[in-house]
Amino acid sequence: MTTQTTYRSDSEPEVDRPMNSKEPAPDGSVWSNRPAEGAAPQPPGRAAAPPSGRAADTAPPWSSPPQGWSAPDAGQPGTPAAGGSSPGHTPPAPTQSIPPPAPHGHYAPVPSGGQPPYAAQPMGPAPAPRRSQPGWGAVLGSSLGAAVLASGLTMGGLAVTGNLNQDQPQAKSSVTQPESAPESAPDVPLTAQGAVDWTAVAATVSPSVVSIQLSSPTAQGEGSGVILDNEGHVLTNDHVATGAGDNAKMVITTSDGRQFSDIRVVGQAPGSDLAVVQISGNVSELKPISLGDSAKVRVGQPVMALGSPLGLADTVTTGIVSALDRPTLTREATENGTSELVVTNAIQTDAAINPGNSGGALVDATGSLIGIPSSIATTADSAEAGSIGLGFATPVNEAKRVADELIATGKSTVSYLGTSLENGRAKTDGTTHVGAVVTEVLPDQAAAAAGIEPGDVIIGVDGEIVPSANSLMSQVRARAPGEKMSIELIREGRVMTLDATLGQRPNQ
Repeated sequence: MTTQTTYRSDSEPEVDRPMNSKEPAPDGSVWSNRPAEGAAPQPPGRAAAPPSGRAADTAPPWSSPPQGWSAPDAGQPGTPAAGGSSPGHTPPAPTQSIPPPAPHGHYAPVPSGGQPPYAAQPMGPAPAPRRSQPGWGAVLGSSLGAAVLASGLTMGGLAVTGNLNQDQPQAKSSVTQPESAPESAPDVPLTAQGAVDWTAVAATVSPSVVSIQLSSPTAQGEGSGVILDNEGHVLTNDHVATGAGDNAKMVITTSDGRQFSDIRVVGQAPGSDLAVVQISGNVSELKPISLGDSAKVRVGQPVMALGSPLGLADTVTTGIVSALDRPTLTREATENGTSELVVTNAIQTDAAINPGNSGGALVDATGSLIGIPSSIATTADSAEAGSIGLGFATPVNEAKRVADELIATGKSTVSYLGTSLENGRAKTDGTTHVGAVVTEVLPDQAAAAAGIEPGDVIIGVDGEIVPSANSLMSQVRARAPGEKMSIELIREGRVMTLDATLGQRPNQ
């Protein structure tokens, strides 16, 4: 069951929400748990339902709910988020396979609703006692699975619906810009048989990945993080850094067993679900992770995920890149007690990612970081919340940009096009294309300056097809303010290309 809420980009510009968003109802919710490091998880969890449907500068409405997604919360399953399918798409059964990713390169007509967005939500805290079956929070429709973040938290042993980070105050402070990561990644290590030597990759990367434990009088949480520099900066998910609520104590453990408890939050970016914390103490021997280039990632290439799923530190799994530019949606709490829509143009992988992997590393065969695991997909009737081979990671290029901003200023910027959108389609030369229909163009914003008009159907951005409003939203969010976008659209049956320079989201 879903309800419709109309969002206007001019009334809520700070969120860039979809118009007529369908807020998922909690009728399919299940418990989600996340164990503390070395301990079994308990049933508590939080569930926040992400919006779907028409989007203001970002997300569209989906006519029927698709399979759901869950984002693994560090160490414990998270809560579900709602996803949707594009217009005209038949509601999939809980076991239905996920629609294939949109192809890259030259545009091709998309016969159906196109690629649906994947909704993911931050998972709630996971208890330390015994291990209970994990689950996902509010889901969209009975046949829809939920997207849950990869870090788990527990609230006094009780399940909590909604974002566990709601009342977490934001700690913002500026620090010295971190030293650059290693200049170049090593060559791909190979075995005698010519296969990727994952043993060598794990040995190289593991020292740069940490486990994060949080505890407060009312909650416990766990997740993962990656070391950015020798000054103690660690990048993780915001839902990991804030998962245990106010005044939570954080402990970071390295792969060699060293523990650090003198930690401060440098900056948080709820809109990207990223945060940077800084370790104090003897940090000179910390090993920064080698940063890759997510623009060079290709579908089918081998990858490894490293983190602390369900509190099991130093866990590695391997797989391939299953898809690129996969729109995923989650909800993240802000410091004022509200929630913000997180839209990610994610890397999809079949490497096993579970609650607790949130904030960890997704690396390529050279050991270079290409993404930050943050959510997973699951079916609505899943008895256990865990990997089904559908994991999602924030591309490293976006993560690095946000981390640099947080370290420099304690805040991050979000790009803004200045439109309200919904899913739709248009014909040109007898062929029907699906895309993002512009329902409103805000004055003095990037879209207006580029010449975009209400009624335009945007079908592509920089050579990538855009089959839905959420897809366009994720493309916008993946870029920095001031970055240029080549937008392909259909206006009155004619294909046009316009260049837009993205602005910065108002009220930041």
